[in-house]
Amino acid sequence: MAALAKVPVHIITGFLGSGKTTLIHRLIEQKPAHETWAILVNEFGQIGIDQAMFEQRDDIVIKGLPGGCLCCQLAFVMQAALVNLLARSKPDRVIIEPSGLGHPAGLLDLLRGEAFHAVVDVRDIIATLDPRRLDDPRALNHETFQDQLAIADAVAITLWDQATDQQQQAAQQFANALWPPRKWVEPVTNGELPLERLTHSGQSPAHDLAIPEAHRTLTAPPGLEGGFFDFPPTKGAPQQETGVALGYVSLGLRWHPDEHFDLDSLAQCLGELPRDARIKGVFHTTSGWQQLNRADGALNVESSAWRQDSRLEIIIPEALASTVPDITALASMLSPAPFHQNG
Repeated sequence: MAALAKVPVHIITGFLGSGKTTLIHRLIEQKPAHETWAILVNEFGQIGIDQAMFEQRDDIVIKGLPGGCLCCQLAFVMQAALVNLLARSKPDRVIIEPSGLGHPAGLLDLLRGEAFHAVVDVRDIIATLDPRRLDDPRALNHETFQDQLAIADAVAITLWDQATDQQQQAAQQFANALWPPRKWVEPVTNGELPLERLTHSGQSPAHDLAIPEAHRTLTAPPGLEGGFFDFPPTKGAPQQETGVALGYVSLGLRWHPDEHFDLDSLAQCLGELPRDARIKGVFHTTSGWQQLNRADGALNVESSAWRQDSRLEIIIPEALASTVPDITALASMLSPAPFHQNG
């Protein structure tokens, strides 16, 4: 009897706000109609936003794993989720998006371990690089930032259109100087990476990389099962979640879907938060359901198909945590518009 074909698994890694989710969205738009894909999205924050940013489709299976790092805190959850996806959905291709603070070494070890080595084929690991990050010493010197690029087989220089000519040139030189040379280095505008970068990729030869001590010492939050919340919070009582790990703080809020927000007021309030704050959210607003995404101070707003609840995640370096309101004050600042609450 012939052995069953292994399922191609693609890891798309990259630091906070480097455009990983947008890249995956654009790849999905190019997906062959006859294929079923599974997307595993890991988020550092406790609430989980990225799954809400994917349109529900029969040929795309989305699994969100919020509340930690796949390589350490969520390793067992990740293994169970992937086993379940492979058995139930039988995808033709799997894309894994680790957290922007996630170290890829532990994930690679898991995929090449006994549980999966006979059923999955880890393809070229793609790292996303925002050229503007090279101007930030805190990111450039961050061990996880360095290791995400060190373990990658290829580099997508994302957010190309938002970088200056000088930043573009510096990013090209930086990526091309990585050793050993990457299989490809490609500038990407609006996440438009050709599907051939996946379909024609080879088996990843990525070498073993030691997991930093900061990751090895982390443990999973008590009771975390990696699920996505099924029931919305009570009106007027938003769910509040905080987390601290790897030198960053996450603040998460979640509201009942019937509560509405004034979009202009919401954008203004979030715009007043420090530039270093990474912000992602989906809200039921006076202008319909909207996604809000802010990286490097630039806020992007677009319509959303999500209807389950409103939710917000803010991630900021721990050293700057005092510059943002605490979770209770943040919930008060972002109160839904009273005159729409019952509408």
